[in-house]
Amino acid sequence: MDQEDRDRNRAQEQELDRARAAPLVRDALPALAAELVRLLEEEGERELSICAHDLRIIEDCGCGDDFCQSFYTERRPTGPYGPGHRNVPLFADRGYLILDVVHGRIMFVEVLDRPELRPALTAALAPSPTPARAAASPGPVAGAEGEHPGP
Repeated sequence: MDQEDRDRNRAQEQELDRARAAPLVRDALPALAAELVRLLEEEGERELSICAHDLRIIEDCGCGDDFCQSFYTERRPTGPYGPGHRNVPLFADRGYLILDVVHGRIMFVEVLDRPELRPALTAALAPSPTPARAAASPGPVAGAEGEHPGP
């Protein structure tokens, strides 16, 4: 194995480690995760409903629109998804939920008009402090309980 192959393998391992460390949707947004599973089952998408239980929040869509709470559950593509891509619209009681699915994998969850999800989504995507930084942190400021640090 040459150096280029070792570098490629190392990069793939680092990406897998980052994906494994990404928060689960069911932990960060439990009501949304349960809703996704239920709606997928109602649509006859049993295999996707099983997959939805283990989705991770990799990154938000990055559009910055206040009505958007969409996020990637897999690495963002460099171009269009291409062959094997389909949209799965889900009939939510409110707002919009549309999944981008490629070859049976949920890649992106489009969530619109659900602003109550933004704080939890932002918190889930916030970088966690390193152990050294956490130990050096002075702790919460008096009176700051429950305040969200924001983006």
